[in-house]
Amino acid sequence: MSDKDTERLFIETPPVRLFFKAALPGAAGMLFSSLYYLLEGIIVGRVVGADAFAAFNLAVPFVIINFAVSDMIGVGSSVPIAIKLGKGEAEEADNIFSCSVLMIIIAGLLAGMALFAAAPAIFRLMGADDHLIPYAVSYLRVYAVFSPLTTLVYAVDNYQRICGRIRRSLLMNIILACSATALELLFVAVFGGGIGFAALGTCIGMTTAVLFGMYPFMRGRMALRFRRPRFSLPLLKTIVSCGLPTFLSNISGRVVSIIMNVILLSLGGATAVSVYGILMSADGVALPLLYGTFDSLQPSVGYNWGARRFDRVAAIERCCYATGAVVSLSLGALLFFFPGQVISLIVEGGLSSSVVAMGVPALRIFASVYLVRWIAVSTQCFMSAIGKPVFAGALSVSNAFAFPLIFLLILYPMGLTGIWLNMPLTSLAVMAISLFILSRYRGIVRREKEDLG
Repeated sequence: MSDKDTERLFIETPPVRLFFKAALPGAAGMLFSSLYYLLEGIIVGRVVGADAFAAFNLAVPFVIINFAVSDMIGVGSSVPIAIKLGKGEAEEADNIFSCSVLMIIIAGLLAGMALFAAAPAIFRLMGADDHLIPYAVSYLRVYAVFSPLTTLVYAVDNYQRICGRIRRSLLMNIILACSATALELLFVAVFGGGIGFAALGTCIGMTTAVLFGMYPFMRGRMALRFRRPRFSLPLLKTIVSCGLPTFLSNISGRVVSIIMNVILLSLGGATAVSVYGILMSADGVALPLLYGTFDSLQPSVGYNWGARRFDRVAAIERCCYATGAVVSLSLGALLFFFPGQVISLIVEGGLSSSVVAMGVPALRIFASVYLVRWIAVSTQCFMSAIGKPVFAGALSVSNAFAFPLIFLLILYPMGLTGIWLNMPLTSLAVMAISLFILSRYRGIVRREKEDLG
């Protein structure tokens, strides 16, 4: 897609039509790109066993931490790239793109090496027993080996959407989900491999998707093109500041998950960790639908913000908030009314196991998160898209770290019930901050218009 085609898509397409053209495929693409995590958990839980599923949930936060720096660079570069394209500064956009890809590869290499070496010590410090540690180590080390390539997957997806290649982005995510799931089933269910082979199947699928997504960029067929990278301190500061909310959300959220797992091991053992994993697996379907809708429209929001088309920015965001409400409330209802079915889908024999006795009330409490969560997610993505990282970062840290720890201290005497109540109360608190930030939006637009003259 040429620069002119990108401009027509983002500037001239009516907002509602743009929403259906970009957001729906984007949400589907994000869901497919994250579906492998849910399916991986199901395969591990139903084929390898309950202990492997508990180890899987101990290791997953560190897998996400492995992606955190690379994801920060990918998201942090996408915002200035879209704004630069909106201003007609294509060469600057190409340079940001080229520098970012190189930075992601280096970051993935360093993070992977660190996690590979530290894996056994990490799980011992968490309090895992000698039975769970080998499962968790083998799983994490496979991801560490593939890290330099797999960490590109989310950034490549963002760059394709910036270039208006929404269908190719969707196809890349379908390739990821289908190839990863097929290989996991082959390695684990057919060949009888363990949890490490489940990770191997996912990593090969992610690598395949990255190569597919990068191919048109390498051939010079996209609006963004590789150039000799020109690094500068202002460039690095821009990327870090715009990507910092995502980084803080990933890191702080995983730190909280690790703390939760340590407490759950002490309060309820592997069963409590498995229930928490089921909650996170359900959230792994809900959040991609929400973030996929908003992320797919971030390039158009940033492009129009750079072009000073504030009317279009507002119209696009109205579509986002309305869709977020529908998706979030629907998923909350599903979890509240069908908790047993969700548990039995993920863990074999769930309806007759000890997991269900703990999991059904936990899921019903957790379902209340989605009454208000869409407000915070929508606002965080909106602030990121228009280059306001302070607001986005405040929401990110509040949701993923500050309030969960505050409520953890307050509710700890309630035991496991306090753990399950943590997330709904966090969502209510972050909603209040989101509404305050939205009340400041008119002042942001007024200042931008004054700067425009």
